[in-house]
Amino acid sequence: MLKGVSAEINKGELVCILGPSGCGKTTLLRIIAGLETADQGKVIIDGKDCTMLPPAKRNFGIVFQSYALFPNMTVEQNVLFGLSQQKDLNKAQQRAKALQVLALVDLLEHKNKYPAQLSGGQQQRTALARAIALSPGYLLLDEPLSALDAKVRARLRLEIRKIQRELGITTIMVTHDQDEALTMADRIIVMNNAVIEQVGAPRTIYENPVSTFVANFIGTMNFYKNYAGTFGVRPENIELTKNHLPGNFWTGKVSSLEFKGAMIRVYSKLHDNLEICVDLPAEKAATLELKENDTVYLKAADRHLLQYADVQEAV
Repeated sequence: MLKGVSAEINKGELVCILGPSGCGKTTLLRIIAGLETADQGKVIIDGKDCTMLPPAKRNFGIVFQSYALFPNMTVEQNVLFGLSQQKDLNKAQQRAKALQVLALVDLLEHKNKYPAQLSGGQQQRTALARAIALSPGYLLLDEPLSALDAKVRARLRLEIRKIQRELGITTIMVTHDQDEALTMADRIIVMNNAVIEQVGAPRTIYENPVSTFVANFIGTMNFYKNYAGTFGVRPENIELTKNHLPGNFWTGKVSSLEFKGAMIRVYSKLHDNLEICVDLPAEKAATLELKENDTVYLKAADRHLLQYADVQEAV
């Protein structure tokens, strides 16, 4: 059950509803779609109260994680199925529209194939084509990429974002993947335990998370406590050397090194057994010749320190 959730989505933007499993994000999407009924509050679309309208009257296209394609129909027939219900288009116009959207999602050469003959990414693009062919007022995407492998998922993020911008269609996407939200969204709605924790642009939420939950859920955050309270700092905002640093700094010992391609994550234990991780470019890490049990010195500029009151989540 959602708890006092309220959000406004602007025309033409792509908004990601982001959060862990069971936080209420899919429930919110289903209420917007009319697939579930809110027991209080209102759903306002284009200034009209749509709270009690059935889904068929809400003018949206929806793409599910499972694609929900008709296995006995070709790609073109799957797209034509919805268009065939539009009585203002004759058969030639319906086919022209189907071919137009298949070209938009780069599936024109696969129009005569059946879903079983397509890759997972092609099936997802077919589902997207079917949804946008009807020229809906807005588009709902429910974990649309979670069933795909990492490379296909990364490519489809860009493709969906490009199509959304070309069409200017208002899009609401549910995801638990922070990378998807950060790379695709104009704004992110972060949910936890059936409430909205924060709403904002991806950069704002990453650089200024308002709670330790948001800070931990989007990216990685180091937390430490001192006399002034609980503070957070991102791994990439910590300076690490093998030499003493001027001013205030931490002293630690390298506990482990994690290879991440172009970046190395260095885990260091401080004197109070607190572990802090630092992200270094691989080239710099190689220059430092770091190894386990090396003594290192760490420092973060004041501008990168974020103070938090909800200390129970941070420790």
